[in-house]
Amino acid sequence: MKTNLTAVALAAVVVAGTAAAAVPASAAPAKAAAARCHTADLKAGFATGGDAKPEMGRTGKQTEAFIWFTNRSRHACTLSGFAGVDMVGAQRTDGTWSLVRSAKKPAKITLKQGDTVDFSVALLPVARSTPAKQKFVPATFLVTPPNETKHFTLKWPFGGQILKQDGATHPGTYVNPIGQ
Repeated sequence: MKTNLTAVALAAVVVAGTAAAAVPASAAPAKAAAARCHTADLKAGFATGGDAKPEMGRTGKQTEAFIWFTNRSRHACTLSGFAGVDMVGAQRTDGTWSLVRSAKKPAKITLKQGDTVDFSVALLPVARSTPAKQKFVPATFLVTPPNETKHFTLKWPFGGQILKQDGATHPGTYVNPIGQ
């Protein structure tokens, strides 16, 4: 008889809702993951601080330029992968050079409102005396955020020339992933 009363009392507690407090945390509503950053969410530019400037006068040695994205939207968003970078040349013979990607693995970056992340572009500068057909003189960079089709047009602020390797298998000028 005592066993039946214990079972009835336990059933009453469960029906009364006391057992509802034992709902696992995984059943609670999850916070929504940040959406992918779109071009309209961002602003972009070249990092021009003292240590961010590429050493364009150091010919024959690789240097880096840094391009940044800042989240200007009112929500967090994510970037992952490589930006598309097309260099438009200043010489009539330069045309447009679409840079290849490095072998580095990208990471997913979450940008809160106002946060900034950058990526580097490896460059191989050459001397001014290099023949025109062997050098590329950058004028503007067309920079497209990962997984987007609209780009930013950034004026190249550093001068100098780059060894023209737009058809090379392993060029000395290439793009690294966002955050690297």
